[in-house]
Amino acid sequence: MATGRIVLGIESSCDETGAGIVSDGRLLAHAVASSMDEHARFGGVVPEIAARAHLQAFTPVVREALDQAGLRPSDLDAVAVTTGPGLSGALQVGLAGAKTLAYAAGVPLYGVHHLAGHVAADTLEHGPLPDPCVVLIVSGGHTSLLLVRDLVRDPIVHLGDTVDDAAGECFDKVARVFGLPYPGGPAMDRAAREGDRCAVAFPRPLSGPHDDPYAFSFSGLKTAAARWAERYRLRGEELPVADGAASLQEAVADVLTRKALAACRAHGVGTLVVVGGVAANSRVRALAEERCAAAGVRLRVPPMTLCTDNGAMIAAVGDLLVRAGARPAPLDVSVDPSAPLEYAALHPRRAG
Repeated sequence: MATGRIVLGIESSCDETGAGIVSDGRLLAHAVASSMDEHARFGGVVPEIAARAHLQAFTPVVREALDQAGLRPSDLDAVAVTTGPGLSGALQVGLAGAKTLAYAAGVPLYGVHHLAGHVAADTLEHGPLPDPCVVLIVSGGHTSLLLVRDLVRDPIVHLGDTVDDAAGECFDKVARVFGLPYPGGPAMDRAAREGDRCAVAFPRPLSGPHDDPYAFSFSGLKTAAARWAERYRLRGEELPVADGAASLQEAVADVLTRKALAACRAHGVGTLVVVGGVAANSRVRALAEERCAAAGVRLRVPPMTLCTDNGAMIAAVGDLLVRAGARPAPLDVSVDPSAPLEYAALHPRRAG
C-alpha cells in the first residue's frame, strides 16, 4: 500500500487511453487501452475514432488501475491529466473524465504537459532525474533535445527541436511506402532484424558543419527512402524491405544519438535520458547504449511499457507537482492541442 499521497494520472492525447497511480515516486498501477487496431485500416490515427474510443475505454481503464492498486476513488489525493498537446477531441474526453473524478473525490486537479509526462516516466524506473540532465524526446509527433533541471519547478530549456517530420513520423510514412503495416515504427523495427543496416547510404539530415547542431529534420530522409523504393519498382524488381528498414533505422538512430551526445558534451552533462515511443526502437536503444558507454555518459531509458503513451507518466508528473506544493489547475482549465513545452504543469484557460 502507498505511504504517501496517491495521485491518479489520465492520458488521452492520441490513441491510447491510460490510467496510472503513483505515490511518492512509486508506481502502484498502470492500465492502458489502445484503439490502434481501429486506425490501422486508415494508415494513421483518425481523431473522431480516437475520441469515441476514449469515451468507451475511460471508465474500464480507471477501474482497472484502481483495482490493481487495491484502491477506491475516495482513496485518491489528487488527479493529474494531460491537457496538451494532442488531438483536441481526445484531450477533452480525458479532461472531462478527470474533472469528474477529482470533483467526486474532492481532490485537486493538475493539468500536465504530455511531453513532460514522457520525461517523468523515467523516474518511475530510475528514481529522481539528475540536475541537470539532457533529455532526448523521440515520439510520433515530436523530436526534441532538452536541458532539464528540476522538472516541475524550473523552465524546460529547448536545445533543439524538429523543423519538419519527427522521427516517429518518418518511420510511419516510410513504412507505408515499403508496404509495411501501421503503426510503422514497430513494423520497421521487426523488418530491420533481417536486414543490413549498411546496405543503403541514406542521408543524415542537418549533420553538416554549418547546420544547427541540435536541430532535427527527417522529411528529407523520408523522401530519400521513398525515391530509393521507387527505383526498384520502376525496374520491376522486388524491394529489399529488410535492408531498407535496417538502413533507415540506422540513419535515424545515428542522427539522434550523435546530436544527443554532442549536447551532453557541450553542456557538461553526465546523464542522457531517452524517452518517447521511438525510445522503444531496438536500434535507437542499442546505439545510445554503445555511444554513451564510449563517452562515459550515463544512459537512462524507461522500460518499453512506459515509452509509449500511458497514464503512469502523467501520474508521475502529478506526484512531483503535489510534492513540490504546486498550485492545482483552475476550475476553468481547458485543453491546448498545440501547447509548447515550457513547464511540466499545463493549465490553459477557456477563452472568454
